[in-house]
Amino acid sequence: MSLTIDGLNALYNTNSTMTDNTTSKLEDTLNSDLSKATEDELMDVCKDFEAYFTEQMFKAMQKMIPESEEVSSYTRQIQDYYKEQMVQSFADQSANGDGLGIAQMLYEQMKRNYGLE
Repeated sequence: MSLTIDGLNALYNTNSTMTDNTTSKLEDTLNSDLSKATEDELMDVCKDFEAYFTEQMFKAMQKMIPESEEVSSYTRQIQDYYKEQMVQSFADQSANGDGLGIAQMLYEQMKRNYGLE
C-alpha cells in the first residue's frame, strides 16, 4: 500500500473537517433547547462536552512538547494525523469511562436547571 502526498493531505484535511464538524455539532446541541431531553440524552450531551474539553486539553499539552527539526514534512503529516486520532480516542474513552467528573457535575446541574429531579 502506498500513500501519495495528495492522498495524505486529503486524509489530514478530512480529519480537520471532522474536528470542525464535531465542534459545530456540539455547539448546536448546547445551544438547543434541552428542557425536553431525556436523562440519557442529557448525559450524552454532557459526555460529549467532557470529551471535547479533554481533547482540547490534550492538544494544548501536546503543543508544549518540542518537535524534532529532523522530521520530513511527509512524516510530520502522518504523525499529526495519527496524533489527532489518538487524542480524540483518548478523550472519548475518558468521557465514557470515569472521566474527569465534568460530565457528571454538568449533568447534575442541568437536571436541576431543567427540573428533571
